[in-house]
Amino acid sequence: MSSPSKRREMDLMKLMMSDYKVDMINDGMHEFYVDFHGPSESPYQGGVWRIRVELPDAYPYKSPSIGFINKIYHPNVDEMSGSVCLDVINQTWSPMFDLVNVFEVFLPQLLLYPNPSDPLNGEAAALMMRDRASYEQRVKEYCLKYAKPEDIGAVPEDKSSDEELSEDESDSCDDQVAGQADP
Repeated sequence: MSSPSKRREMDLMKLMMSDYKVDMINDGMHEFYVDFHGPSESPYQGGVWRIRVELPDAYPYKSPSIGFINKIYHPNVDEMSGSVCLDVINQTWSPMFDLVNVFEVFLPQLLLYPNPSDPLNGEAAALMMRDRASYEQRVKEYCLKYAKPEDIGAVPEDKSSDEELSEDESDSCDDQVAGQADP
């Protein structure tokens, strides 16, 4: 069995050699951004998100922390912080998974099959359950407004302070906050 640092290097190289654009944050291999495209034949098609990935020292035995940098409208993603409520990543991670799995399986599945019964964005969950067509239209509006290819290169460091979480939003998920910009 290889050491966690060798596995981290191997998984990161595998991700870089795939079709994903990877930008390292520091000199180490613990933090980086990955450009992620919305799945085809979904309301997220055409959207491009910058995902912040943080690998813990114990990776792959401990899950990576992931978060959306630019906004996305989804029941299981906190609209303000970008943190993701994703059971496979946060609770049932296994060393059998690697970084490519996150971007080829886990995130596409999250976008294709949202779970409105365990939301981080209560408004998105309520709209999805009440009116699926309006929900999908809102998703597309967010894609056009926040997830164009040029948006991932020009994401502001500070989140707008005039946007507040609605009171009915639920933090029912054991999530890891990874999408917040460094102050």
